[in-house]
Amino acid sequence: MATWNEYLRSEGKPPSWPYPIKFGEEQVVDTDVLVVGGGIAGCWAAIAAARTGVKVALLEKGDVKRSGSGGPGCDHWCNAPANPLSRVDPDEWAVHMADRPYCNGIGIQIQCREDYDTLLEMEQMGGKIRDTNDDYVGAEGRDDATKFMISPRYGTHHSYAPDPHMGEPGFNPPEKRNNVVIRIWGNTFKPALKKECQRLGVQVFDRIMGTSLLNDGGVQGARVVGATGLNSRTGEFMIFRAKSVIIATSGAGSVWLMSMEHGGYSNMHSRAQSGDGTAMAWKAGAALTMMEASSVIGIATGLKHKWYSGAGDASYENVPIVDAKGRRLPYPIQGWEDAGAMMPTFEVQDKIRDAVLKGEYELPFYGDWPAMAEVERRATWNLMLMEESTTRVMVNAMNKSGFDINRDQQLSYKFIEGNSPAQWRDSGYGGGVVVDWDLKSTVDGLYAAGTQMFAPEDHSYAAATGRYAGRKAAAYAQGVGEGKVSREQIDKEKERVLAPTKRDTGIEWKELHSGLSRAMQYFVSEFKTEHLLKMGLEEVERIEAEAVPQLFAHDPHKLMRSLEDLSMIEYAKIHINASLARKASSRMMGFSRIDYPELDPAEWHKYLTIKQENGKIVTGDMPQAFWGDMKKSYEAHNKDYTGVYNPNK
Repeated sequence: MATWNEYLRSEGKPPSWPYPIKFGEEQVVDTDVLVVGGGIAGCWAAIAAARTGVKVALLEKGDVKRSGSGGPGCDHWCNAPANPLSRVDPDEWAVHMADRPYCNGIGIQIQCREDYDTLLEMEQMGGKIRDTNDDYVGAEGRDDATKFMISPRYGTHHSYAPDPHMGEPGFNPPEKRNNVVIRIWGNTFKPALKKECQRLGVQVFDRIMGTSLLNDGGVQGARVVGATGLNSRTGEFMIFRAKSVIIATSGAGSVWLMSMEHGGYSNMHSRAQSGDGTAMAWKAGAALTMMEASSVIGIATGLKHKWYSGAGDASYENVPIVDAKGRRLPYPIQGWEDAGAMMPTFEVQDKIRDAVLKGEYELPFYGDWPAMAEVERRATWNLMLMEESTTRVMVNAMNKSGFDINRDQQLSYKFIEGNSPAQWRDSGYGGGVVVDWDLKSTVDGLYAAGTQMFAPEDHSYAAATGRYAGRKAAAYAQGVGEGKVSREQIDKEKERVLAPTKRDTGIEWKELHSGLSRAMQYFVSEFKTEHLLKMGLEEVERIEAEAVPQLFAHDPHKLMRSLEDLSMIEYAKIHINASLARKASSRMMGFSRIDYPELDPAEWHKYLTIKQENGKIVTGDMPQAFWGDMKKSYEAHNKDYTGVYNPNK
């Protein structure tokens, strides 16, 4: 039976490629600071570095204008305690936010200190952060003086019951709000960021995939002095020489999942998030941590509802939930003390599920839009959902179909669609690069920002840490000379990158991805034991040894997808090796070892680190809160920083 490619060739109908193919050709770029990844963190890093006067290059796998998880939009700017309406001290709020295991206290402190400054800069670039047109006058949380839209759902206590003393059902009363979260028009942000990059003279390289980091003299663990890349339109091999490099490519969202035609896209994350930066840092010798972490996919899986399960999840701000008979459910508002970023806690969901089984509530559930105040309906539908990433697609589709928030209830798919299978997992916001207070990795010259770091947070966290890493990497570049790029290292990487183009038939990227995700589902998912993990590692290594040499790509786009598969294979191996090293279960990291069932024993309250030295895996550990006193450490490393919140002014 012929493959699709063989059929096209036999029929003489191969599709034409619209760009000149330049496999084997090279382009060399010299810069001071190189940023790999043009999402939210990468754009901010490039802008901050360029403002110091250094030469900056930014490479992005897609188009910077809309690429990355934050490219389509964002509805909340979180953890901005320095804003004028905040009721909490930024340093105290940072300590509060970091008072949990396996977080990133360094990134959280940076976010709390600089997040509001970052937002004001976003406004100067053209991003919309206030209700300047007075569209939502009278809405809960709107401040008439600043025209900020403070989110009314975030408070300092657990409150969600429809209590007459609590104001509008679902809202925290004004006196209980911490006012650290601002509703914003995030759809305007990414185009403004690209425009600012171009205005500042940043060399923007769209459609360039980073493939490897270059070490000084080609020695693993030595200073990073550049990177290589692939032009996914032409196939041209890119060589970037730089004094410092910032990686901001996010994690690997599809290691356990392969999107099939019958299920639609089966992952919350873009397929482009394939762990490229993590694999690059790993091969360069940088230390990683929390790589054993994973979690069950709860939303946005193709065999479930395509995007949030309807009212009750994510950006459906304060939409009341009722059962089939109109009875109000005790659904929590989302907030730091209530539910987390995307959905109610498992405890709350379990209580509601038990009530359904007892007949106390009747399925299906509905989002009761008409029960909301008119201005709150509009704020949620037109601001929150229209600005938060791909929910804009959902809103447009429902508007076109005749849905009316003033009249109609919205079906919620909660409980009637079932839970995601436990083997549908996501590396999520867990593992990443170990960084210090300059956001520098353990390898000299290499910095990380946003979700490239371990235990990252949200959109605004990516922005603030990207901005921070940009100025730190620029300062480093201003104080060092050029490194020595190894031609041998470049040639070896070029051979690896172009290998699939040397074959006419074999295995394409979809087949390889499918095989990898199956291996991870079978051996590295809900049930973890030493034996299963070793079987998983053996299977992934077998795929690498037997299938990768058959991988072929006829055009630059498929070559890029093939290289993403190789990144995910590397990511999978790192994950398994880190999982073997942790001899205890951890609720916070979604990590359950059947052979080590005790949850978070005291002796395992630590970060495991993993890196390569001379090609061999080395594991280590770091204590919880290894960053020390957050306020003192931040100020010691930022004596010259002047922002809105500066207690030394």
